[in-house]
Amino acid sequence: MDVNSKILIIGGTGNIGKYVVEASAKAGHPTFALVRESTISDPKKAAIIESFKSLGVIFLHGDLHNHQQLVNAIKQVDIVISAVGGDLVAHQVKIIEAIKEAGNIKRFLPSEFGGDVDRVHAVEPAASLCRTKVEIRRAIEAEGIPYTYLVSNGFAGYLNYILNNFGDSGSTSPPRDKIVILGDGNPKGIRKKLEEDIAAYTIKAADDLRTLNKSLYISPPANTLSYNEIVSLWEKKIGKTLEKTYVPGDEVLKKIQEASMPLKLLLSLAYTVFVKGELAKFEIKASFGMEATELYPDVKYTTLDEYLSQFASN
Repeated sequence: MDVNSKILIIGGTGNIGKYVVEASAKAGHPTFALVRESTISDPKKAAIIESFKSLGVIFLHGDLHNHQQLVNAIKQVDIVISAVGGDLVAHQVKIIEAIKEAGNIKRFLPSEFGGDVDRVHAVEPAASLCRTKVEIRRAIEAEGIPYTYLVSNGFAGYLNYILNNFGDSGSTSPPRDKIVILGDGNPKGIRKKLEEDIAAYTIKAADDLRTLNKSLYISPPANTLSYNEIVSLWEKKIGKTLEKTYVPGDEVLKKIQEASMPLKLLLSLAYTVFVKGELAKFEIKASFGMEATELYPDVKYTTLDEYLSQFASN
């Protein structure tokens, strides 16, 4: 494909979407962002919108629920990347319908940005979200739409949320006194990386023929650690041993049942990753996927060690 493939990002002002838009524009792609007119004038989105304008991003007005707007936007590009949030994942069937009608798209990357939903066995309510993503995958394949599934596993931005007691989002850095560890802390697979790194790999894969109709796994070796290994790394950074409380798996399941959303969802994801170690239970095979750091050695990703250093000095 042409290195200047035109890319449309849907959900571009969201948590991961804004990084994907920036990465696309900086990589030299004519970059389009589908936005509602109300988003353009939203003061909460002003900084993001101005940043996009400075990068030369082209705004196309529309949303998932206006079929003709979607079709018109899609006809202007070569590649569609969806970065919609979890509550809109099921609505991606509308993108699939529009791509099918437009008939010009060379690649579609649905909103994944998590574990491999075809191979990870989650507990509820995370299991329902995974099933929805699986349904979107099957719908893409059934329509014969060229695709790449981006399996990022985890974001560095969620690390503080995870390390602080049961998702205490009030802290801006990892704990320095006490920590609660789900399960025994030994399963591998906490593959954390910066959102900018995820976006860079996404854009690399978007028009790479090697990733056509495959999954791209972002699993940096330096960042594939267990819960205990991450805590140990943090302790070395601050020169202090944390007081640890280990919560057995059955107790975590009980807390999931008792919790309300969004904590219920976060705990179910944490149980799947930290207690069951689902992210590391399968081997990436060439028949269905490729590993990003092996495919793109030129992308220098931020290691967890480097990421934690910024907090240690505070």
